[in-house]
Amino acid sequence: MPKIDIAKIAEVSGSFYPANLGDPCLGRHWKRLGDAAGLTQFGANLVRVEPGAWSSLRHWHEEEDEFLIMVSGELVLVEDEGETVMRSGDCAGFPVKSGNGHHLVNRSRQDGIFLVVGTRGARERCHYPDADLLFVEDEKGARYTTRSGELLLSL
Repeated sequence: MPKIDIAKIAEVSGSFYPANLGDPCLGRHWKRLGDAAGLTQFGANLVRVEPGAWSSLRHWHEEEDEFLIMVSGELVLVEDEGETVMRSGDCAGFPVKSGNGHHLVNRSRQDGIFLVVGTRGARERCHYPDADLLFVEDEKGARYTTRSGELLLSL
């Protein structure tokens, strides 16, 4: 496989969450490295988080493992057990069904960049413990619902 030219990969920005739930994530940007490499069994994204922004809403996955390594800058990992400052070289992993809601917050004055790798499955349920929100992906497609199943947004 030839070397991936990261500079040529389009950067995706913003939030795909319903309504105004994703406003804190509007300063996140990512490049889909796994897609650029043609990977199908796991995804790999290079994520840049601007000062004051979040990487995502705090979440955990039923069907996907997730691993991250800080590349540069400083971000705060917020999870059920508390907060941890993450700097270049620091890693964190979240096994499938961990139930440990997590995300990264940029409280610094410079961009924070991390690489996140996660499994890709045909089915997924992602829980957001701080909101009445669930992401579901199955044979019916991808969508956000409330915890009780009310459709909020189809993707």
